[in-house]
Order: sequence, then structure tokens, then C-alpha cells
Amino acid sequence: MIQSLERVCRFFLFFSLSAFVLVACDGAPDKQAATKKAKQCASVEAAPQVLEAGHFIMGARPAYEEEGPPQRVHLASFDIDATEVTNAQFARFIDATGYVTDAEKPQAGFGQAGGVVFRTPNLKNPSWWHFVVGANWRHPDGPETSIEARADEPVVQISYTDAKAYAAWAGRRLPSEAEWEYAAAAGAETVYVWGNARAPDGAEMANTWQGSFPIQNTEADGYAKRSPVGCFPPNDFALYDMIGNVWEWTDTPFDGAARGLAGEVRYTIKGGSFLCAPNFCRRYRAAARQAQEAGLPTSHIGFRTVKTR
Repeated sequence: MIQSLERVCRFFLFFSLSAFVLVACDGAPDKQAATKKAKQCASVEAAPQVLEAGHFIMGARPAYEEEGPPQRVHLASFDIDATEVTNAQFARFIDATGYVTDAEKPQAGFGQAGGVVFRTPNLKNPSWWHFVVGANWRHPDGPETSIEARADEPVVQISYTDAKAYAAWAGRRLPSEAEWEYAAAAGAETVYVWGNARAPDGAEMANTWQGSFPIQNTEADGYAKRSPVGCFPPNDFALYDMIGNVWEWTDTPFDGAARGLAGEVRYTIKGGSFLCAPNFCRRYRAAARQAQEAGLPTSHIGFRTVKTR
């Protein structure tokens, strides 16, 4: 996924860097503080939501080829976390088990411990993905960053294996892609799970990118990167951040995807993230899907868990 993102829009990137350099710099100090609005966020300890057995159309209204064709799917009852797993919740798992995440071990192809981090590109370096030594769940954007005072944000720099280990410790599991999409759609038959307008009456409904990706983020939703969980309206199943904030691991291999650097299977991630924008990654929809290397942790992928009823 990382390589494919970088191959797209090279011309756009060069043009945007030249055109938006003044815009991006103007008023940069404390921009997030100036735009962030006070939000009433949900309790991160909200109980999992029970979803009764049912059917839905998976891959409905596909915007990208890999999302279709639409198909009718029936699912047994299961419950699902109301929010993404947070830094605080993951810390309890680490304290109880002493588990060491993949980002804290030498990474295949890099030879050092670390993870992939988004950084705004510039004229000298047009790439927006960087392997950063020392990036891990405690330091999600690099060794100079911390999760201090960010306990309620979704944990990131988590590989598929890390997410599976947490779920097993909690007596739960990762959702299948079908379970995840059923939970995210929550019965909606509209373009977005909240309706047909991306931002109805100007209200941002999820933590995504506003502006011209990857150069200019207006932060109209109040956040430059990850937000605390539960700060945007829930869907009709009372689930928060199924769309935006961070992509989420599922337990479903991505059919047809080439294997990663270490030959590992690529799994399907769902939901989009704070990096999805109208001009680049319109994947803030329930049907949206991407392939991700199982062993490659990043700053924009987290997870939630489910349990069969």
C-alpha cells in the first residue's frame, strides 16, 4: 500500500508543492490550536456493541474497482468494540504480558527497529512516507514523539500480529472484513454511512484530511493527525470512528495482493484514516478497502476487536 501511494500523483505533488508553499506556511504557528474545537468525546470504556445476525450488501456503491462487485452476505451475531483500541488499553496489555511489538524489533528490509510515519513532503523530499527508526506504539510519529497526554488516541504502529496478540489476550479476535463492513455500514444505503453529503451543512463527520493532500490540511475537523476516540458522531450501531481517524486491521487476507518484503500475506484494512482526502484517498466509506503488509506498522493503522456471540 505504501509503495502504491507514492507512485500516484507525482505530477500533482510537484505542482502542489510549488503552488501551495506560501499557503502552507502562512499562519503556521499554533494552527491546530486555532482551529481545534472543543468536542464532547465518548467514554473510551464504552461497552462493546452487540450486533444481531443479519445480512447486507457488501461492496455496495463501489468507488474503486477493488471494492466490488456488490454481493449479499449473511453474518452470525457478534459484538464489536465501540471504539478503536486506545493507547491506554494497549498499555494494559503490555504491562500484563511484557509483549514486544514488531516495531520494536528489526524490520524486514530495513534492519532496524521502527515503523512507517507520514511526514509532509517538501521540494527536497517529495515522499510522504518515511521509515523512522525508533517509531513504535509509544512513539507513534518517531522517537521524539510520545503518547503522554494521548492515552485516549487509537494505538498505532501496530502490525497485524500485534493486533492479533492483543485480541487473544482480551479473549477476543479481529473482525473479518465482512463483519467490519457490516458494522461500519450500520444499515446505511447512502454514499457515506451518515448520508450522501461528505460534510452535511459543513459539519465534518469523521477525522479525515481537509484541503489538498499531501500539502495543505486546513484541519476543519479540528485535528491534524489522530484524534481521541469517540470525538465524532457514532453510526447507527453506536460505533465510533469506524470511518476515518485510523485504518483498522481485519483478519481477511487481501485476495490477489503481492506479498510484502518478508513474503508475508497482505491483509485487508478498512475505514480510511486522517490522511484520506477528496483529492486523493476517498476511502472514508464502509466499502473501501486496502491491502497492507502484515508486518509493517505505520502511524495511521490501528484496530478494534470482536467476539462471536
